[in-house]
Amino acid sequence: MGMMMTKVSVWRVGLVGLGLMGCGVGFAADNVIDPAKMAKVATVDERFQSFNVEMLEVTGGRFWAPYGAKASAAPASPEAANASVPAGMDPSLYRYRQPINLSDPRLRKLAAALGPSYIRVSGTWANSTYFQDNEEPAMKTPPEGFGGVLTRRQWKGVVDFSKAVDARIVTSFAITPGVRDGDGIWTPVEAKKFLAYTRQAGGSIAAAEMFNEPTFAVMGGAPKTYDGAAYGKDFKVFRSYIKQAAPDMLILGPGSVGEAGSLGDVGTMKITRSEDMLTASGPGVDAFSYHFYGGVSQRCKALGAAAQTTAEAALSDQWLARTNRDEAFYARLRDRFEPGKPLWLTETGETACGGNPWAATFVDSFRYLNQLGTLAQRGVKVVMHNTLAASDYALIDEATLTPRPNYWAAVLWRRMMGTTVLNPGPSEPAENLHVYAQCLRGVPGGVSMLVINANRGVARKLDVEGKSERYTLTSQELMGSRVELNGKELSMEENDTLPKFAGKGVRSGEVTFAPESITFLAIAGARNPACR
Repeated sequence: MGMMMTKVSVWRVGLVGLGLMGCGVGFAADNVIDPAKMAKVATVDERFQSFNVEMLEVTGGRFWAPYGAKASAAPASPEAANASVPAGMDPSLYRYRQPINLSDPRLRKLAAALGPSYIRVSGTWANSTYFQDNEEPAMKTPPEGFGGVLTRRQWKGVVDFSKAVDARIVTSFAITPGVRDGDGIWTPVEAKKFLAYTRQAGGSIAAAEMFNEPTFAVMGGAPKTYDGAAYGKDFKVFRSYIKQAAPDMLILGPGSVGEAGSLGDVGTMKITRSEDMLTASGPGVDAFSYHFYGGVSQRCKALGAAAQTTAEAALSDQWLARTNRDEAFYARLRDRFEPGKPLWLTETGETACGGNPWAATFVDSFRYLNQLGTLAQRGVKVVMHNTLAASDYALIDEATLTPRPNYWAAVLWRRMMGTTVLNPGPSEPAENLHVYAQCLRGVPGGVSMLVINANRGVARKLDVEGKSERYTLTSQELMGSRVELNGKELSMEENDTLPKFAGKGVRSGEVTFAPESITFLAIAGARNPACR
């Protein structure tokens, strides 16, 4: 698939950012893209591109079984102490895995190349995790009211990893019956010792949600009668405690997912509406957080009529635009209940339930980079990919620690895109073509453009003012795991060294973008006033 050209379309343009309108870009005839004149439209966090490491990866336990792998029974004790399956889910979809080795030099080197970033250690399993606050090995069975055990040694590994790779910690807290009082209200019994040990271990928590995805609270371990009113009571206690015990920690929330349509119809599973939770809790977050998945994966199709896609539709404007639909939904809630607060997308990836098989291939890099581009245009401050190195949609293969296509895309984004977001100008829609721009990282006055040509078999040309360096990602197979930069396959070099990312010089004027390609243009001499 990859590189066959059947048609070339030329656009002399003034373009971009259907990042402002939808998910791409278009052009007006007889105009030229002039990076020097692109106006500032937003700013993002220096750690805008970040990642998740599931709490269950840290503790060990039953996580999504990779496609092609047989589900295994929970191992004998003591490992079985951390085995957990979310309420209502089919145990055959999971497989036991050992705790992730966050001290692995290769993993640290790969993660550091994405820094500075945030590392979010949370997920459904974090809702029911007990913190064993001593130096003993993990207890064989979690205390009543909990589903898993996190040891001091394991959490110290997270703290050390965060320092080594310049990734500030984001997390959440347990909310199962084990932390509730006689009236069923949340108490800080676990949060208190967890925060204290984090400080003792030399770490800090930059931000936290009260718990993971309260829209699916019961599945995540909350009492069966949990609703918006219960959330409101819990959050008020949580906020009061955090402001006293950890005043420098940002409170994120509510961390909801799926209400805009992607996961809103999942069989008999009960959704707790964000509107009800926010009405009951009142204002109180420092940043308004939400999660986004375009649908559920093949392994969870039994959940019902939740929206999905196919590999064939993975380049379509309709699929790529779903992230904008959910952002708009939660932005409206933010404006109503927490006006002026920044938006954080704290968990996202190619579908829920561990990802589809093709989430690990080049075709998903179009979704990944388009999502970063369009959400930056829309003012989202932080985007956290799920996960770093576990599941079919991880940036890095968990067994071999081999970078996947999305990892290489992430490294290029990190090296090219600064924190000032630019609007290249007025545009008309151009199907399957998406163009974004931000100040060039580390180059005063420089501009970086991201041009995603998601057309199959149709090349595009843009007229860009000024000399540039181009970095084009392509693959011989869209559904393949190999990716090329300017025609040369990307791979790790000796001693786990990342390859050199060499650009190719491009003259001012027409620039051709091959079908099914992703290109960064570094325009160092743009002299854009917004980028000085």
